[in-house]
Amino acid sequence: MSGVVYSLAKKRALAAGFGTNANAVRYLNQDFTALRAQCVSAGKLFCDPTFPAAPESLGFNELGRSSHKVRGVTWKRPTELVSNPEFVMGGATRTDICQGALGDCWLLAAIASLTLNEYVMARVVPTDQGFGDDYAGIFHFQFWQFGEWVDVVIDDRLPVKDGELLFVHSAEGREFWSALLEKAYAKVNGCYESLSGGSTTEGFEDFTGGIAENFDLRQPPSNLFQIIKKALEAGALLGCSIDITSAADSEAVTRQKLVKGHAYSLTGASEVNYRGRQEKLVRMRNPWGQVEWTGAWSDGSSEWNYVQGDCPHANAEDGEFWMSFPDFLRHYSRIEVCTLTPDTIEDDSVKHWSVSKFDGTWRRGSTAGGCRNNPYTFWMNPQFVIKLEEEDDDPDDGEEGCSFVVGLIQKNRRKLRKQGEDVHTIGFAIYEVRTEFQGQREVHLDKNFFLTHAQTARSETFINLREVSSRFKLPPGEYLIVPSTFEPHLNGDFCIRVFSEKQRTDIKTDGFSMETCRVMVNLMDDSGNAKLGLGEFATLWKKVQRYLSIYKKNDTDNSGTMSTPEMRVAFKDAGFTLNNTIYQLLVARYSDPDMTIDFDNFVCCLMRLEMMFRVFKNLDPHDSGSIELNFQQVRTGRTL
Repeated sequence: MSGVVYSLAKKRALAAGFGTNANAVRYLNQDFTALRAQCVSAGKLFCDPTFPAAPESLGFNELGRSSHKVRGVTWKRPTELVSNPEFVMGGATRTDICQGALGDCWLLAAIASLTLNEYVMARVVPTDQGFGDDYAGIFHFQFWQFGEWVDVVIDDRLPVKDGELLFVHSAEGREFWSALLEKAYAKVNGCYESLSGGSTTEGFEDFTGGIAENFDLRQPPSNLFQIIKKALEAGALLGCSIDITSAADSEAVTRQKLVKGHAYSLTGASEVNYRGRQEKLVRMRNPWGQVEWTGAWSDGSSEWNYVQGDCPHANAEDGEFWMSFPDFLRHYSRIEVCTLTPDTIEDDSVKHWSVSKFDGTWRRGSTAGGCRNNPYTFWMNPQFVIKLEEEDDDPDDGEEGCSFVVGLIQKNRRKLRKQGEDVHTIGFAIYEVRTEFQGQREVHLDKNFFLTHAQTARSETFINLREVSSRFKLPPGEYLIVPSTFEPHLNGDFCIRVFSEKQRTDIKTDGFSMETCRVMVNLMDDSGNAKLGLGEFATLWKKVQRYLSIYKKNDTDNSGTMSTPEMRVAFKDAGFTLNNTIYQLLVARYSDPDMTIDFDNFVCCLMRLEMMFRVFKNLDPHDSGSIELNFQQVRTGRTL
């Protein structure tokens, strides 16, 4: 399948709902329900041929076939390890996740956070499985992978050494959901060893489809409290931790009962009237369910006695506690904010952020230009246009503008570790789109532009992580994002996601229909050979870009489609003044039953109008305003 055809097929599949969590893509085309039914019918336990119980599934170096670390490793099913295994016992909790002989603590911290949100947990760990009557040695899990959800099937043969699970295991020996989840994630990434080393934000994103940001609390942004409040209002997941300085510090408890090197959740932010002034507070949760902060604003502290008005205090030994925002900044080291996509959030009361996504590739010699340090090749990098239309409702730092977060992710780099490759050092730059290019969807500016124009914004740094993300606030307008590797001539695939506080609805279309394409060719084919030359196509493209600009301008309710009243104004903007009779005919022919017109029909209609007016003028050389047609002209003519 050619690249263009594959791209169109992918877009149509996404438009039809494939790749959503509710309709995940079958990883390696394995159908969990069908495979389980086959195994149950045959009375056999599933053995996964795509991720076998073999050395290559363990690793390639430290866990490679000849490594001493894998000597004596066997693969056993839970039913062979304990007499009465359970998938989940008494609900999924943090104590279900104990690290094994693999450096994937980053993943385990993300899994632990996953257990704090039952709805998000159920998206990753489907509940339609277990060790009951339909047990057949097969399980499945769902992960977000670079823009789509995939359903990953595994068998339940787990690596065992000296009678114990080699990797993740539950503190309760009969519970296996976390070990099986780790295996499914290892399969997606090629092998278990590929999971060694990483960032918790990577797990956050693959379990939610959200976009994660890291904030160093030693140098926090001035508006961090407002960022936290807005994130909570948008249903985001927030985690924070205190750095350790030595192995002995891990989970050490401080004098005021905070745990070092331990993942906390931040669950609330509020301002109270305290002794006549506003005090900023944050609510924290220790997943242990106990061991709480004992400083100011802790449970039972005297500060609560001097709050006027609404008071959010709750006094219980449940692992949840309040502390002042300055104390939070003083004691904690970092905070991670994972903003969720609208489909992840059940509660309609939260403020959903808008999401846009672009896919691209860097290829040596054509689209891998490197960073701005390479002025003669930088322009070769892929370029993507975004449009910021509405300013924030309540500027959190007193500055007007449009808030948005850009995340650049390089794809499938963990899988390439087996071939000796790793992540590239990546980043991006943002430029304001010049007036003459505004309204166009496809823009690729040349070398001269980048040599003579400064960037408007950029990622904070180029870094060798899977993703680099940064938060910005810019005036309304159109901007160009240019993602790149630090060095030129490096091959890679990537996707860019833009999360914006205000909705950025694009037009709703899955491309032009065959009928519209025929009309385009008929209108632009000046040579009469039923084909378009390069010049004819260039003229057509400019025309389509003009119609797109008119369409988006007149979609005043930002719905992605055009209503029939908007349609009449759009026709006038395109240069057609029509009487009521003609307008009624156009509405009847080109609008949908809900009285809207999509972009495909809009273009088809305008093209036919233009063709009709052109034919009329050719047959009315004296501008009389009327023409006579013979039978042959009527039969061969183009009609509305």
